[in-house]
Amino acid sequence: MNALRAEWTKFRTAPGNLWLLTAVVVVTVAGGAATIASVRTGDLAEYSLTGVQLGQAVVAIIAALTVGGEYRTDMIHTTLTATPRRITVPAAKAVVVAGVVAVSGAVSVAVSLLVGREIRPGLALGGEAVLRAAYGSVLYLILIGLLTVGVAFAVRDTAAAIGVVLGLLYVFTVVAQMVPDPEVRTDLKRIAPMSAGLAIQATRDVADQPVAPWDGLGVLALWAAGSLLAGGVSFRLRDA
Repeated sequence: MNALRAEWTKFRTAPGNLWLLTAVVVVTVAGGAATIASVRTGDLAEYSLTGVQLGQAVVAIIAALTVGGEYRTDMIHTTLTATPRRITVPAAKAVVVAGVVAVSGAVSVAVSLLVGREIRPGLALGGEAVLRAAYGSVLYLILIGLLTVGVAFAVRDTAAAIGVVLGLLYVFTVVAQMVPDPEVRTDLKRIAPMSAGLAIQATRDVADQPVAPWDGLGVLALWAAGSLLAGGVSFRLRDA
């Protein structure tokens, strides 16, 4: 509990974090509004939530700074002195990142859907599929944050962690789209963290998606779990 309190204190007192959390909301809502304003038909709920694809980049920056900032300033040694049990440090940081991303993600998703309904009155906010897309999108952002925490502990550098995560999210997806073989392309979409995870947003023609909504989010959860495991092991084996 002391470690968690310490990590929360460091997070809320770090300059820029509040603005970054605000940026998650702004870019997510703006991205969704721009998309749904440009379409006439289709999956309106999913279009309203497309801003998550932009908001996730800010989430990755927040998570990377939460870990990498201590390596840049060598504060990690002070943290380890105060918290000798190594597993406690990454666990506490992961909980803090998950918590703040959950709040900003929930606000982002709720406002995105409300704005989407204002732009397209035909967007229904009730129903099981839309609710699943909504809270699934929040879970998606949380998993992106946890994925980044693991990567940041493994590489011990903010810029490198951001680069690795954004590469996994965007480059992997772009490459999958460019593969000429449709079967290979589908297989890549099923394992790519972004395309698989965002399957949770589909509310129409779900059966035509490369991966089922919850299965896709499960794929992203496996990426996040693997990243946290790798980062935790790396942190435990190194001097700092």
